[in-house]
Amino acid sequence: MGGAGDPARGAWTGGGLFHVALRAAIRERGLTLERLRFHLAQRGVSVGLSSLSNWQNGHSRPETPASLNAVRELERVLGVRPESLVRLATRSPAVRCADIAPVADLLDGLLSSHNQDVEVISVQHRITVDAERCGTSLWSQLLVRAVRDGVDRYVVRYYGNPSCVPGLVVARGLANCRPGRFVPHPSAPGLVYELVFDHVLRAGETWVFESELVDPTAGVSTEFAYGFRNPTQQFLVQARFDPRAVPVRCYAFAQQDLEDEQHTTGELHLNAHHAVHLLASSVDSGVLGIGWQWA
Repeated sequence: MGGAGDPARGAWTGGGLFHVALRAAIRERGLTLERLRFHLAQRGVSVGLSSLSNWQNGHSRPETPASLNAVRELERVLGVRPESLVRLATRSPAVRCADIAPVADLLDGLLSSHNQDVEVISVQHRITVDAERCGTSLWSQLLVRAVRDGVDRYVVRYYGNPSCVPGLVVARGLANCRPGRFVPHPSAPGLVYELVFDHVLRAGETWVFESELVDPTAGVSTEFAYGFRNPTQQFLVQARFDPRAVPVRCYAFAQQDLEDEQHTTGELHLNAHHAVHLLASSVDSGVLGIGWQWA
């Protein structure tokens, strides 16, 4: 049985990020933000709901003395180790692929539909890892069904490695689509872009399209993850490696979302073509991916 320091135990292995640890502790405690705010108010601490939401989603961090004192009261309410959240809040964060808040903001600002105009039937991805161990090319094929008349595009979010320079990433339409608006984030390794269909869909009509994303700044890669914004009937991801750079281990993993801790779901074995794949059906949410380790 865990002690008083255990409610956020999953967060301490989640990359040392304040918002990940805070969200895990809130989830473990079973509190809504409104109830959390109420408990703080009873202790004489006033924190707005918007501030609590921004803190747990990584949009901002407590930095002033008053807000850090509020975090100390949060630690007491949530039952986590004293100063544990404060230390994470005051630590200079490294830029991580999984730090998705900036790109989520881009999506909110650029496109309001969030791909809710389509039902995703099938998703296929193939990442190619070169001899330098860099995952520079991502081929994708999607089959979607329009849920209303007038659908003519699909929105893609890309979160690169910390070395990614979004302005140098190239998106290409290979079949039945062309690139539309392309918005790199000014300070984070991510971007949002549209794939515009060659045809305006009616409600119930299906469309299959292929695209390729090339990131010459990817750097050494160790995983590929896909976050499900739409329920998907079938999902397939492949990782193909140059025979001059073959990993010593490959595995499948799952996460509740891109910021949560990974959970290994199985070992994957390279075939004669130096490739592995992961297949899943009827996925509603969360993240699935393939990871690998270099010698």
